[in-house]
Amino acid sequence: MVNIVQKVDNWVTIQHVLISVSDKTGLEELIPGLIALNPYIHFYSTGGTYNRVSEILGAVGTARHLMQVSDYTGQPETQGGLVKTLDFKIYLGLLTETYNEAHRADMVRTKSIPFDMVVVNLYPFLATVTREGVTLEEARANIDIGGPCMLRAAAKNYLRVIPVVDPADYAPLLSKLRANRGALDLQTRFEFARKAFAHTAAYDAAISAYLSTKDPEEVPGVYELVNG
Repeated sequence: MVNIVQKVDNWVTIQHVLISVSDKTGLEELIPGLIALNPYIHFYSTGGTYNRVSEILGAVGTARHLMQVSDYTGQPETQGGLVKTLDFKIYLGLLTETYNEAHRADMVRTKSIPFDMVVVNLYPFLATVTREGVTLEEARANIDIGGPCMLRAAAKNYLRVIPVVDPADYAPLLSKLRANRGALDLQTRFEFARKAFAHTAAYDAAISAYLSTKDPEEVPGVYELVNG
């Protein structure tokens, strides 16, 4: 049985940001801009994004504002970054509804925090498959799993979370936040949710289109097969 929500906050102050991006363009403006709006804001990040945000913040800022997702979840990243954000505490923080007592109890039980913003862009699948000489295995390895999951969860819960997929949106987003004392309204969250779903739909369509060009009979030749 699905939850049908009737009561939501129109304005949500951005306090907890989950950030994991392939394209790191504009982070040097977004991160300081968000901190200027809320000195107590906290970022949760992974891998190369964590390193880039840490560089932007410097040592003092990193200690105050930034946490590795693995430190938050208590689970180390899988080798090669295979599993980083697919964790119960992450998705509680993305999907819980503000006025749902059972959800609030789950948050307390697991010591989870509610994410207000998700900044994610995906592995460059199209850039990979349009490169000359790319192999099927290289294409497969560049299929993003955690990114689309986070975006879809955040977009579904536009009731209180804003998904941000495009670095071109950073500047206007900061302008809107400055005009509203660090908070975003329901209409804005919904607008960004529509863009996030369009983004993940196009991503999946690109994967499907590429795979449809491959003959299944050719696939075994790509790998060293082990017949147990």
